[in-house]
Amino acid sequence: MLFAIVQWNDPDAFIWILMYVVVSAVAFLAFKGKSYPWLNAGVTAILIVSILFYVPDVVDWFGDDMPNIADSMKASSPYIELVREFFGLFISLVAMTFYLIISKKNLS
Repeated sequence: MLFAIVQWNDPDAFIWILMYVVVSAVAFLAFKGKSYPWLNAGVTAILIVSILFYVPDVVDWFGDDMPNIADSMKASSPYIELVREFFGLFISLVAMTFYLIISKKNLS
């Protein structure tokens, strides 16, 4: 939920807040002992597809010797904000993959 809260000043805040809230909701449901494998699989699939759009920007970042992306909140290069978004998606994808595996085990 903290990821969602810090998105308020982002130009595309609605998309990011929604994504982080959904991932948080899945975590909360898992905490409560409820799992919905179809939801986990759907969110995981959306995250995988979304992350693929950011790969070229991450490659550019690597090619530019990986400048610090957390140095300032003002992006000094065009891809810095995109690399930050990539890592937000990546962290969400790791979490969703975990919850997807847990939900599949609960079905067994």
